[in-house]
Parts: sequence; C-alpha cells; structure tokens
Amino acid sequence: MSARAVRLLSITLALVVGFLPAYSQSQSSSDNGTSSIVSDRDRLLLEKIDRLERRIAELEAHAGIASTATPPATAITVTSPSHANDQAPEKTDVVNVAQPMEAEAPFAFADFTWLNGNSRTKESPLDSKVFTGEFRADVSYIYDLNHPQDHTLSGTSESGRTGEFQVQQLGVGGDFHYGNVRGRLMTQFGMYSTMTPRNDASTGRGQWDLADAYRYLSEAYGGYHFDVLHGINVDAGIFMSYVGLFSYYNFDNWAYQPSYVSSNTPWFFNGLRVQIFPTAKLKIEPWLVNGWQSYGVFNGRPGGGLQVLWRPNGAVSILSNSYLLGQDTLGAPHRTRYHSDNSLQVKYYEAPAKFADKAAFSLTVDAGCESGSGVSCFGDSKQGPKQAFLGAMLYNRVWSTKTCTLSRWEAAL
Repeated sequence: MSARAVRLLSITLALVVGFLPAYSQSQSSSDNGTSSIVSDRDRLLLEKIDRLERRIAELEAHAGIASTATPPATAITVTSPSHANDQAPEKTDVVNVAQPMEAEAPFAFADFTWLNGNSRTKESPLDSKVFTGEFRADVSYIYDLNHPQDHTLSGTSESGRTGEFQVQQLGVGGDFHYGNVRGRLMTQFGMYSTMTPRNDASTGRGQWDLADAYRYLSEAYGGYHFDVLHGINVDAGIFMSYVGLFSYYNFDNWAYQPSYVSSNTPWFFNGLRVQIFPTAKLKIEPWLVNGWQSYGVFNGRPGGGLQVLWRPNGAVSILSNSYLLGQDTLGAPHRTRYHSDNSLQVKYYEAPAKFADKAAFSLTVDAGCESGSGVSCFGDSKQGPKQAFLGAMLYNRVWSTKTCTLSRWEAAL
C-alpha cells in the first residue's frame, strides 16, 4: 500500500474515532432500555478500530521504511488491547530503534582516478567477496640518441636498456579482504626484479640473502582494519613508498619517465604503517621502516616518516610527506637523513562534451639533507661540507578522450 493511501486511511480512522463518543452518548440518552445492546455494539466497534489502528501502524512503518534510504530511527507502536468498560484512555508505548550509521568511506566522495600516481581502474573483473585480483604488464622500447654500444641506460629509475623491447615489470596479485582482515600481494617479474634489489645496499649486511628473498615481490603485507573514526588500518610488510608523487607502476603516472626529483625518491619501504582517517577527506599516516628504500637496516637505527593527505573536494589534492631519523647510508653509521616532499594537484577544467574534456596540473617541491659522519645540513662546518638539495617539478595534463583513449602534454622543472 502506498504512503498516500495509508494517510487517507489514517484520516478516515480519526474521523470514526472522533464520531464514536458522540454516537454512543446520543444512543444512551435516547434509549435507556437498550443500553446493553449499545454497549455490545461499542465494544465490537472498539475492537475493530483497535485492529485497524494496529494495521495502519504496521502499514505506516512499512511505507516509511520503503520511502527512506537510511532512516535515523524507526518508531514501533505497541497498543494495548481495548476494553468497553475501561475509563482510562488506551495506553500507547513508542519504542525508538536507532539505525546504525556507517562512517563514510575515506575519499569515496569523488572520482580521483585523474590524479598522477593513481590507478585509472575503477572496477576489477576479478573481484570477489574475499579477493580483488590485479594484473599489470609494462613492456617498453626506448630509443636513446646517444646510442650506447651495450644498450645500457644509466641515470634512470624506470628503464635499464635502450633499443630493445623489454618487459620492465609484470605483476600478478591483488587485495585480500575478509571482515576486518586485509592484505595485498603483488609480484614483480622482468627487469624490475633485478633493478630494484640492485639499488638497495642493505642486503649486503648480515647473513641470509634479502635481495633474493624479496626479488619477486613489489608489495606483500597483511593488516587489520579498525572501525574507529572513518577507519584505522594497521599493516606490516613491504609497501610502495609513501614519498613522492609518481607511482612505482607506470600505468598510474602521467609520464613514463619522471623528473629527476621524483626519480630520487624511494620506490618501496619495508616496515610498519598506520593509516588514520579522522574524516572522509583527511588521512594521517605514520611509518616505521628499516630505511630509505632498503629491505634491511643499514646501521643501528630504523627510519620514521609521516604522510598527511587532504582532499577537500574532487578537484584538489594536497599531500605532504616527511622522512627523518633514518641512519641509512652504508659505511656512515652516524649520518641521518631528512626529507620533505610536498605536492599540490588541481583539476582546473572538466567538460565531458568538449574535444579536450579534462585538464589538471601538479606542482611538487622537495627538500632534503643529511647530517653527521662527515656532512652537514646547514653549510660547511667542522662536521663536513653541506649536503642538501632543493628541487621542484611542474606537470600539466590534458585529456582528449573523443579522439583517443588518452592524450597528454607535460613539462617538468
């Protein structure tokens, strides 16, 4: 029954109930000899009205639930049975049953696939209740104007050879999610499986071969989700680095080869992270890791870090990453690294009906230094020469999905 019909039935019942006292009084004053008959009629009528009231209450509750997506509370009306000789009005108990309100999922209020460093995928054909599968393949051919005789490409973090077709990275894995338990696994085959461990000198310290142990893993962690605030995740294992704007996977990036600033940020961390979401638009993420892109600890102290990510709306993303306290220089046990990475991304144009339907830019500023064991952060001193850097990069991207899947123009400083 529709809500309108329920309202009409309620109005009709109110008129009947209002008319009943007058009808009973007139009947009793006009015919005293038939008072028992009138009383029986009243009793039967009251019982019918009582049943009708309960039925209307059920229909009203049903109509209210059907027409409201997330009602804050449901009113359940319990009416006591009526009797003809009761002088007191019928007792009605109203019980409010509060509906649980789920916290809004973090960053689910808008589509952020336009961001640099974010996957463009919005759904997975390998999705299930406990596992969402993922397959990544990156095959490249790079032409070098210097024409190296052995085809080796130096000074890059994304490619190692030129003039050849190479499988840079092929990964198979995905995300596990069952109840509050969570985890992720992504393998890495191809050139990444030798390029990435090669850049980590910590594997030479101590026994057991960490380079081979982690060679074919780009991500491998497990954790637990706590239903606090808008969610808290605690994970441990191997992660993609939180420092930097560009993703380790080139499919996620605006450009295949990042600038010098991004190329010198770490690609992975081995350690522990805590993701705290105070609101659906803010993430605070502290880290405790073995070191700066290292499977093991270089010296005697691990490194720490913090990421703060704020997305006030679907067109702006503000990111700040910090790394500090890590003594992660081989052969320099008292040298400490400090690094600050800060990015702003803005989608300033979107017109789906136009030829160029979307445009966005990103600005990143990085600063860092090392102090101790022969170097200094703030200038030449008795501790040693200054060892610091300052860099920035600016990218602009324009989408044109009418003529091709993706078109882009970038510039980096």
